[in-house]
Amino acid sequence: MPEARETAVYTHGHHESVLRSHTWRTAANSAAYLLGSLKPHMRILDIGCGPGTITADLAELVPDGHVTGVDHAPGILDQARATAAARGLGNTDFAVADVHALDFPDDTFCVVHAHQVLQHVGDPVRALREMHRVTRPGGFIAVRDADYAAMTWYPASDGLDDWLELYERVARANGGEPDAGRRLKAWALAAGIGDITATSGTWTFATAEERAWWSGLWADRTVASAYADRATRGGHATAAELRAVARAWRDWGAREDGWFTVLHGEILCRKARA
Repeated sequence: MPEARETAVYTHGHHESVLRSHTWRTAANSAAYLLGSLKPHMRILDIGCGPGTITADLAELVPDGHVTGVDHAPGILDQARATAAARGLGNTDFAVADVHALDFPDDTFCVVHAHQVLQHVGDPVRALREMHRVTRPGGFIAVRDADYAAMTWYPASDGLDDWLELYERVARANGGEPDAGRRLKAWALAAGIGDITATSGTWTFATAEERAWWSGLWADRTVASAYADRATRGGHATAAELRAVARAWRDWGAREDGWFTVLHGEILCRKARA
């Protein structure tokens, strides 16, 4: 088994403004492309499980199976365990893991799933090889990642243009690739994976409630999260520049005609049977 190594930094961290988004995620709004392939008996590995909301949904969908949630950050796993416990799920467990070197035998899981993970890792091709290795023949590798450069909004905003340029610069300085969505199929091919179904999905924020939530969490994240610290410590932005970006987010959120869409790339890969 290859030696584990950390080759990238998780840009966002786990500030409350980040978890505000992560705990909103469900299997329905974040893994719909996978759900039709699930069977009640399946054993699933959920990589980068975070607070565990998607993990718990997957566990409910495989009542005769089991879901293992793993994350590189030990602290968030207590919240994931609490999420599963609150929903009375007895078919889950959680552990610390590095996707570059998973501590599981070959051919262990029916499904290996990762949502918004590969954009943050240093070697996504190696990560996909590991995901493929621990998937059983006939099983599925399922990956979904946003593509920041493909995000679009209305009305035009110089401040949000500044946000996008800054975010991409900080993410790449941390060793990640924020435009991962468009690269997933290419990475899977480079990893030697065949039988790839490539699709896309979106989140759209347009109602007053949606705009307030999305703009508020990004405004707070811009000035108060690990991302803000990495932006200033890395010399990418001053605190004043971050405050200006946060104001732009809130100004956009207050616009009745405001609209924002996040594009995600998706791949569903079937591992060949021996």
